[in-house]
Amino acid sequence: MRMLAFPTFILFVSIAACNSKTSDADVKTSVDNAIAANSNLSGTYADVKDGVVTLSGQVKDETAKSSAETTARGVKGVKSVTNNLTVVPPPAAPVVITADDPLKASVDNTIRAYSGVAATVKDGVITLTGQIKKADLQKLMMELNTLRPKKIENQLTIN
Repeated sequence: MRMLAFPTFILFVSIAACNSKTSDADVKTSVDNAIAANSNLSGTYADVKDGVVTLSGQVKDETAKSSAETTARGVKGVKSVTNNLTVVPPPAAPVVITADDPLKASVDNTIRAYSGVAATVKDGVITLTGQIKKADLQKLMMELNTLRPKKIENQLTIN
């Protein structure tokens, strides 16, 4: 009878060990703590259902996105990870508009080659007046655009 009791005890311990899985709440807490430990992962949120972690939120680059997934996968009790993180595009470089005084000097220098063309500059806007040959118009516009004006108002008469 004693020999039967020991194997039965082992069976109960084995069954208890198999039934003791990590709860979703515990997995979420562990994933949240692991993510919070990495400052590159701020803005990352985790949801857990049946051991499946779903990451959401925004990160600064693909490296951070991959790191968040690796971090979550390393947590005990995680069966798989669905990575729904989005990478925030970097801010666009501000448009640089040349100030009026240097712009006016550059415009005056550029239009010298085009007799009959006059220009004014106000608040970054170049206003062209006068006459120009059709063949010269495109070249002039390209040259003026390299000066980074806010806008070019073409009031030229083509002859």
